[in-house]
Amino acid sequence: LMVGIVLASHSRALAEALRDYTRVVAPDAAVAVAGGMPNGSCGTSYVRVRAAIAEVSGPDGVVVLPDMGASAAVVKMVLADLADPGVVMADCPFVEGAVEATVQAQAGTPLGPIMESLSSLRSLRKF
Repeated sequence: LMVGIVLASHSRALAEALRDYTRVVAPDAAVAVAGGMPNGSCGTSYVRVRAAIAEVSGPDGVVVLPDMGASAAVVKMVLADLADPGVVMADCPFVEGAVEATVQAQAGTPLGPIMESLSSLRSLRKF
């Protein structure tokens, strides 16, 4: 049992750095990145999001974590086209959500409880 995680960002460097960070706490989690545009510019690429989902897709589902609103809009388009109830987007802080999702995925937590946990992060305070 392993839910796949996709980190969707405007920045490839940011998405890759966050993936590297999650490897410290959850080295065996299935994490793919979709950051930046194919030409190297800033933005969230539909094609890259779709490829990242395919990279970590499996019977246990996929959670896509967008960094900001415009990334979420691209992810929504991809999810609408995929029409797969096992591929979902989480509305939570990017860094904290990535850590939570990867730790839980590596532990074998199913998709539903991971999404519940990520929802609770929306009101997370730093202090």
